[in-house]
Amino acid sequence: MARNKYPEETVQKILDASLKLFVEKGYEQTSVLDIVNSLGGLTRGAFYHHFKSKEEVFDALSDKLFYDNNPFEAAKRQTHLTGLEKLKYILKKTSTEESDRRDLSISIIQLLDSPIFLKKLIIDTNKDVLVPLCQEIIEEGMIDGSIQTNNAKFASELFVIFTNFWTIPTIFPIADEGEALEKVYYLKNILNNMGIPVIDDELLALYKNTK
Repeated sequence: MARNKYPEETVQKILDASLKLFVEKGYEQTSVLDIVNSLGGLTRGAFYHHFKSKEEVFDALSDKLFYDNNPFEAAKRQTHLTGLEKLKYILKKTSTEESDRRDLSISIIQLLDSPIFLKKLIIDTNKDVLVPLCQEIIEEGMIDGSIQTNNAKFASELFVIFTNFWTIPTIFPIADEGEALEKVYYLKNILNNMGIPVIDDELLALYKNTK
């Protein structure tokens, strides 16, 4: 058997095809055979040479979509912004994220009944990745005076919980768009009381336009 001279290209093709299928069919309804068949010419053996399962594909895809478009890294490059302004930048960037990232986020939420993906979402991604990144920016804001909070660690944990979980309708259902907007105003008050007045009129307007 000829050796694959371009393994990176094969991996990318698998990820691209898998994302398309996860979005169109849903994660649970997509099989490894579906992924293989969509690639034309790729054998199951070739698939398993790169990935042990579709769960591993999803894991790699989630990591790639986050790190390729990491809003925290983009915010760090905005050296002229204060810590608070960087948090606003991150929220604005994620609110206008590409459709692929948004669709994949929906697919992720559908996996909350799976202990493996629940662990990844809460611990691997949020606790071990997002919280430290958020804490770094909050500490920067405390130094430049734009953020007034007493504990950057606690504040970053709550910020991630509120912005990543509490505002997701699949986890905490809402009655209608009016209630969704009311929740955003409620969140604004909470963050203001935490000393992180990140939700301003511009963010509110952006939120309304995306509904």
